[in-house]
Amino acid sequence: MSNETIRVKLKRGLAGSMKNQRLSVKGLGLKKINQVVEVKNTPENQGMIKKAHHLLEVLK
Repeated sequence: MSNETIRVKLKRGLAGSMKNQRLSVKGLGLKKINQVVEVKNTPENQGMIKKAHHLLEVLK
């Protein structure tokens, strides 16, 4: 893959979510609601985003 980055925003809280979803959000570097981070566009990060897609927003 190229050296592209993806901006990811945590749009919902983690209360009531499953443990693997919370760990995926933590692995992306998100801690607070409305926090935005840039992560590399790798298959690993794509999988973490897909795991918790209902809690996240992918920004262009």
